[in-house]
Amino acid sequence: MTKKKANNPANIWAMVCHLLGLCTFIGIPFGNIIGPLIVWLIKGKEYEFVDEQGKEALNFQISITIYGLVAGFLCFFIIGFFLLFALVIADVVFIIIAAMKANDGESYRYPYIFRLVK
Repeated sequence: MTKKKANNPANIWAMVCHLLGLCTFIGIPFGNIIGPLIVWLIKGKEYEFVDEQGKEALNFQISITIYGLVAGFLCFFIIGFFLLFALVIADVVFIIIAAMKANDGESYRYPYIFRLVK
């Protein structure tokens, strides 16, 4: 874990990458993937920390989308409703934790995700 100075522009952009994962909850379809992707593509080349955390946020949101699709299918078998509820809670909690760590300049690795973007 690297610790960088707080209120650094890189920390703020990394935090924004994580927080944009919440875009789906305000009604933007696939906003949870598009938001972090845009920030990562624009600011990732400028700041190494944003590159690292942007990839992490993007991988997490892709994984959450895949888990959501599987849980949505499992709604036909009732258990999917419980899984979707747990998934939404986990999504919000992990995003908040990651955003707080990024704002402090600490690297954060989400658990249980596919690391598709390297």
